[in-house]
Amino acid sequence: MEAVSYTAQWTAAARAVESERDGDALFTDPFARELAAPRGFELLDRYGGGGLLPFIAIRTKYFDDAIESVLRDTAVDQIVLVAAGMDTRAFRLTWPEHATVHEVDHDALIDEKRARLGRLNATARAERREVKADLAGDWLPALTAAGFDAARPTLWVTEGLMFFLAEDQAAGLLRTLGSASAPGSRLVVDFVSTALLRSPFSQTFLKGLREDGTPWRFGTDEPEDFLAATGWKARDVKEPGEPGAGAGRWPYKVQPRDRRGASRSWLVRAEYVGE
Repeated sequence: MEAVSYTAQWTAAARAVESERDGDALFTDPFARELAAPRGFELLDRYGGGGLLPFIAIRTKYFDDAIESVLRDTAVDQIVLVAAGMDTRAFRLTWPEHATVHEVDHDALIDEKRARLGRLNATARAERREVKADLAGDWLPALTAAGFDAARPTLWVTEGLMFFLAEDQAAGLLRTLGSASAPGSRLVVDFVSTALLRSPFSQTFLKGLREDGTPWRFGTDEPEDFLAATGWKARDVKEPGEPGAGAGRWPYKVQPRDRRGASRSWLVRAEYVGE
């Protein structure tokens, strides 16, 4: 696997495609095209059916809005991007004066990202701290060493990660975040439904991911319950295409929540309340 994971490459490519739309882009990421190298656009062509491009655009916008809302409406100014990949929010969003953004990922990716952003003369708009850590191990000490303060409320941003984990790993990660969350801490996260992983319409996409060594492993049809079992209270749960989550840009009809077996993606804002 390259220093920049396949996932980071093709999601950066998708952000570049959205940023280059003529007149109606949901966001602008001026760095995404360069960060998608070496295979991002090739992989996007390989995976890009079934609404992947509009989903990434909608998810990015939802997360952008959620971050800005938390920072505007609460006292939170400590942000942790978990498995940050080629995320550029520290460089493209507007941040409060005292905001600190911690970006957690493995060593090689962080080094490569720093080099590429340096060549682009990118300047962070908030205090940005790189945290080299293996998320499969005990990574909180590395975060603390970078200046993270568990006594302060935190906004955890966990984008495009949960479906790559086994169910117990996903629950364990949420409990790890909770263990370092002061009262008032928030979470922005996305899931897919179990039904999506089983749907025949998803199998070509999922087969490509498996062949590239990045299978999707976990989904939940009840994200509120899954979060509650790990100490998180869902405050907003939306699907792509709903108001506040890409209404007008999602190419499929949003199914009623009580329809069983529908393929879904969940975009969620939550608050830590404890188990």
